[in-house]
Amino acid sequence: MAIGIARTRGLVNDNGVILDSGGPPPYIPLGMKCSASFASPTATRGRPREFDPDKALAAALRVFWTRGFEAASMAELTEAMGITKPSLYACFGNKEALFKKALDLYERDKLAYIGKALEAPSARAVAERLLSGALSTHCGADDPHGCLGVISTVACSNEEAIRSHVTTLRMATEAAVATRFEQAKAEGDLPESVCPTKLAGCLTTVLQGLSVKAQGGAPPEELQGSIDTFLSIWPGR
Repeated sequence: MAIGIARTRGLVNDNGVILDSGGPPPYIPLGMKCSASFASPTATRGRPREFDPDKALAAALRVFWTRGFEAASMAELTEAMGITKPSLYACFGNKEALFKKALDLYERDKLAYIGKALEAPSARAVAERLLSGALSTHCGADDPHGCLGVISTVACSNEEAIRSHVTTLRMATEAAVATRFEQAKAEGDLPESVCPTKLAGCLTTVLQGLSVKAQGGAPPEELQGSIDTFLSIWPGR
């Protein structure tokens, strides 16, 4: 849950573009083809080869998710995406811009459960859905284990811009959870002694811990045990 709903907090527009990203070159919108000057120089009868930006971005996401931002090399990215470095720069911008677009894709495709979890009827149900969604996403059979945001933040020792960007998204998500818990407290769903902000921070800590353990190879059964234990001490009336 390091990231997920910053778009609803006004940080990202409806096209998935970070509003304060510092102005990296625009990229071809999803669903379009990169051709002409954006294409790979490999040609058939003198014409450049087209590639699908959607598929290329999905491949880049997998590299970043596995390696983190800092450890992912341009050679690994271009090989996985099936394009040349000039094509990558022309279509997506530099490595930082590519990562931010991959992060947007990650939010849309992998973290959709967060927005749905906030619609749960009780604070405990919100937590349960967030924890269950995180376990399914970060410990699945088809994707890399762990959370892209957590992996990139922990592994980014020399990339303050990326760390700051991911942290901003994480804070927006945590604030949204705190707001939901404030509503639950006002409705009598949480005790008066509970601070919604601190409870949201505690939940975020557990979620990020699950991600780190998942990346380290912890089996789903072990992580489910941690979830069950956390929920067994959930504050409630």
